[in-house]
Amino acid sequence: MSSPVKVRFQSIIKIDRRSKEAIYMQFAYQFINAVKRNYLEAGDKLPGSRKIAEALQLHRKTIVAAFTELQEQGWVKTLPGIGTFVKNPESSRSNALKQNAFKQPPKKADFRFRKDFILDTPLEGNVEEYYFTDGTPDYRIINSEELVRFYASVLKRKNKLNPHSNSNDENVFFRNQLSNYINLTRGFHLSRNFLLPVSGVEQVLSILSRLLINSADIVLVEELSYFLPNMIFNQAGAKLKTIPLDGNGMDIDFIKNNFKAGEIRLVYINTRCQYPTSVNLSENRKSQLLELAKEYNFIIIEDDTDFEFSMEKSKSDTLFAKNGGNCVIYMGSFGKFLQPGFQMNFIIGPQDLLKEGAKYLNVFGKTDLMKQKALGEIIHQGDIHRYQRKSKKILTERKELFANLLTYHFGKKIEFKIPESGLAFWIEFKENISLVLLQKEARTRDLFIPSLCLYQNRDLTALRLSFAHLNEYEMEKTLLILKDAFNEVSISKIEL
Repeated sequence: MSSPVKVRFQSIIKIDRRSKEAIYMQFAYQFINAVKRNYLEAGDKLPGSRKIAEALQLHRKTIVAAFTELQEQGWVKTLPGIGTFVKNPESSRSNALKQNAFKQPPKKADFRFRKDFILDTPLEGNVEEYYFTDGTPDYRIINSEELVRFYASVLKRKNKLNPHSNSNDENVFFRNQLSNYINLTRGFHLSRNFLLPVSGVEQVLSILSRLLINSADIVLVEELSYFLPNMIFNQAGAKLKTIPLDGNGMDIDFIKNNFKAGEIRLVYINTRCQYPTSVNLSENRKSQLLELAKEYNFIIIEDDTDFEFSMEKSKSDTLFAKNGGNCVIYMGSFGKFLQPGFQMNFIIGPQDLLKEGAKYLNVFGKTDLMKQKALGEIIHQGDIHRYQRKSKKILTERKELFANLLTYHFGKKIEFKIPESGLAFWIEFKENISLVLLQKEARTRDLFIPSLCLYQNRDLTALRLSFAHLNEYEMEKTLLILKDAFNEVSISKIEL
């Protein structure tokens, strides 16, 4: 009979009594790790549970529970009257892998597949310490543990329900709460039947493009516009036509003078916070656009996903509110200041349109019902208003600081207006420098500026830069680096 293996369990098992994880599971996980690293080998006989308990200063029942777990997973085997022995269930798998070595897929496929260059996006990753975005919030503002608490509470209650029960009630609860929140914050008077919750803005645009666009349909967007809807509308077969843009938003007269009735299928527009310039559509042009939509018989998709980041003292009416949804489909967002997993988007429109749109959720993936229930609770209990107030207060302070720092570092070298809505500044340089060189120079200084933030042509040199994701220290640091990079590029230009 073999003697038990002489291993100091204190060296391979470290128990953290402050951890929320059960002690017997800590033992089990670390035991498995020790086997994988060959500190314990298959066939080794283990000391009795009492001796291991004494060595680790644990209760013997804890060790028994750990061995029970390990035996169920196949990492030990107990022979009555003989002892407990180490097993390695992965050894047979690793031997099989050695006999039939895994081969990497080829770099180029041996078969044909569709390539769609329309779907190429300017999104990039970064490893730099500091970075700009085109407009994202700071997810550190709202404590994620609070959000997890809501989700965990829903899961606990769900486990007590019949697992085969119809989940429609939970969906109705969320849509009721969301419609109440939208009505309260936006001044609408909607029932849940005119509301379709959708997880991502990409899904919203994809659903709408499939419902509304046929091949060669003319879709109007602004001259400077957001790549994401443009990409999705293009992929659906639309012919995109760009409309000039000025300080009052989209030039509606240009549409009237250059298109005929019946030619236009739809107009995509963000009336509150145009991307990338952040200008809003004037009240006069809103009226013009609605009148033209009726006269020319086209649809308007109104993107109001920046509503929650609007700092307007009195919110201007949306096209949807003015029109009652007769020719306007409204797309919005909920909780954009929360962690990404707790955000939601939605479509408001005619009931039959939404019913058809809901079918596409079977393709794109239905929204997590537990997430919907948790979000419904956040609204129902009023926490959403607390989160929004906190987020808005900090964003207001950061917006003012960002404007002051821009003026301090760049002075008259740039032009910008403090945006009323959204999370980014539109900054135009008076000097025609190369933004690509500026981007490269900034990157050597540990600051990343995504290509989608760069806007340059013969008449324009501009950046769209987010302020919201930066705290005070980060903001000062990034703008100082940007200033140094700008000066370097400007000097190089003079020398050339």
